[in-house]
Amino acid sequence: MKKIFLFLAILSLSLMKAGAAEQDTVNHCAAIIREFRQIPERAIPRDVLQHARGLAIMSVFKAGFIFSGKGGQGVVVARTRHGWSGPSFIATGGAGWGLQIGAQVTDFVIVLNNDAAVRAFSRGGNVTIGGDVSAAAGPVGRTAEGAVTPAAAVYTYSKSKGLFAGVSLEGAVIGRQRDSNFRYYGRPVRADEILSGITPSPPGAAPLHHALGR
Repeated sequence: MKKIFLFLAILSLSLMKAGAAEQDTVNHCAAIIREFRQIPERAIPRDVLQHARGLAIMSVFKAGFIFSGKGGQGVVVARTRHGWSGPSFIATGGAGWGLQIGAQVTDFVIVLNNDAAVRAFSRGGNVTIGGDVSAAAGPVGRTAEGAVTPAAAVYTYSKSKGLFAGVSLEGAVIGRQRDSNFRYYGRPVRADEILSGITPSPPGAAPLHHALGR
């Protein structure tokens, strides 16, 4: 019996440590949302956020010298009848070739304008921006307030080196992170269960919910 309790204690501790990286990702996504709201003249319009059915938030690191590579991770959240869902983890990556040098980190917010866009991120497999869901660079600033009729299934925004802008993510492939969801929730859980609100949001998501609810 003691061995069983010891095993369960070790397993619980391992899951807590494993989930630390995911919690860092959630906290970083909360910081991204706060930063996107700090410059009203160039921020995501309030009306766009109020009518969003969901948001995908992520940071992408790109580096290269002749050959280039990029990778990033983040979360998706969706509106439910009881507020924002818990975070479902996502990632992207890729490689390329060209005369380029240097490194750059870009934060992205992808506004999911309708339920079909949320369903695209809820299913298993990858989501191709511009393929599985239509996409457009999102309107920015106060001049866009009141323009609540979406021109595409998703609006995309980026922030790099302090600059905010609507940006095209045509062709970007975003994948669901099943292992990260398992570590964060402590059990196997599907993206659709998280985004529909069937899976309760963990306490660690509070900073992100606070940033979204401001």
